[in-house]
Amino acid sequence: MSQLYVLYEHAAGFSLFSVKEFEEVSMFLPQVEASVTDISKFNSIVKLVGFAPFKTAIAALENINAISEGIAPQDLLVFLDDFFSKLKKKKCTLGIADAKLGAAITESIGVQCSHFGAVPEIIRGIRFHFHRLVKGFTDSSAGIAQLGLGHSYSRAKVKFNVHRSDNMIIQSIALLDQLDKDVNTFSMRIREWYSYHFPELVKIVPDNYLFAKAAKYIKDRKSLTQDKLEELEEIVMDSAKAQAIIDAAKMSMGMDISIVDLMNIELFAERVVRLSEYRKKMATYLHNKMEAVAPNLQSLIGDQVGARLISHAGSLTNLAKYPASTVQILGAEKALFRALKTRSNTPKYGLLYHSSFIGRAGLKNKGRISRFLANKCSIASRIDCFLEKPTSVFGETLKQQVEDRLKFYESGEVPRKNIEVMKEAMEAAEKEETVTETQTLKKKNKKKKRKAEDLENGNGVEGSKANGNAEEANLTIVEDNGAEAEDGEPKKKRKRRRTRIRTLKLDCVKEDN
Repeated sequence: MSQLYVLYEHAAGFSLFSVKEFEEVSMFLPQVEASVTDISKFNSIVKLVGFAPFKTAIAALENINAISEGIAPQDLLVFLDDFFSKLKKKKCTLGIADAKLGAAITESIGVQCSHFGAVPEIIRGIRFHFHRLVKGFTDSSAGIAQLGLGHSYSRAKVKFNVHRSDNMIIQSIALLDQLDKDVNTFSMRIREWYSYHFPELVKIVPDNYLFAKAAKYIKDRKSLTQDKLEELEEIVMDSAKAQAIIDAAKMSMGMDISIVDLMNIELFAERVVRLSEYRKKMATYLHNKMEAVAPNLQSLIGDQVGARLISHAGSLTNLAKYPASTVQILGAEKALFRALKTRSNTPKYGLLYHSSFIGRAGLKNKGRISRFLANKCSIASRIDCFLEKPTSVFGETLKQQVEDRLKFYESGEVPRKNIEVMKEAMEAAEKEETVTETQTLKKKNKKKKRKAEDLENGNGVEGSKANGNAEEANLTIVEDNGAEAEDGEPKKKRKRRRTRIRTLKLDCVKEDN
């Protein structure tokens, strides 16, 4: 019969509890659940056998970070190894909350770990009664330790480079998709609404944005005359279309509409125009963000497809961790599981279908090019994720490789080897780095020269001021001397003051020279 020990990771340190009558306890799990809230019953099951407090807050944060990632920290391994080495050859089982951490502990010190059965309920009880089970520990001190570590852990997780935050890309692509839907629905609504008054405008101006602008400008079709041709040309960006609108307005089949209705249509058209303009701004913002965060992925497959891949993966780091096979079918999970269930053909592509490369490829080669493109996307995402200084050199070379592969499928022209291409890309990236470094050094030198010149100019002004002050001091001393002489003071004091004046004058002359 093996003895069960339960490990509990608290904000104050690592604690180890022995569980009595493990075999009997595991048989009656509902009784364990009931006894969790009662301290007297729980004390009869669980007993503290070891506690290793964290020395500093930094050590606590490092240990908790390691545990959250399923890595056994060195402090924990030392603590467990010391404890289990004393037990010699007794059969022991270590109850643990995380299966990954259990695997790491088993691999390191050879203790069998368990995370199922009664273990989760016992850990829940320890968490609930921890301040009573450990001597010299109170509820308030435990709360303070948990709050401090919680804040530092959250702060460490949230910390990121402001200029390279992929969260903004995820939010902006989601907003862009929502804006596209909203603009389309609103545009359809305004087309239908304004068509009661001017139905011919839909055929002349098929574009949603231009239709909303034209509807906002025209208002009542009867007020549209030849004088407004130039302004209509600016809106529609076509003289023939502008003339066609004026001609159609004269012979329109639409019904007459009241001023109140026209005002509401105008307001709604203005809202649609603003939404469309905001959508354009969001697209430029996304382009700039992708350029800063994932320049290689952007240059390979574009802003929106790259942003959708990052959004679907959850972050750029997650996307970098995915293999090429996962990237290939990312976004087609439902189709994949349906195919596996029905034993039919699995999907060839997911979000990558929206890339221009797959559209250009032939029907037979779509699967091949999607596999090749997914491979290059995974490489680009890894470069973007782990490269300190962002550069788009690798993305451009990867794009050229995809282009060469398309040519190979079409004409049979053999593309260059990957090793040669990547060597060239690395050389180009190094050259770009040196150029940027030299530019930054030049800027720094210019700034230093300007500062030095400013300091020199400032010293010259200060020197002249100092000379002026010395002269003023000299004059005041002379005046004071004269005044004292008149008062009839002794000769010794006069001599001393005269010597002082002479020395001051000599100093001033030296400074002038």
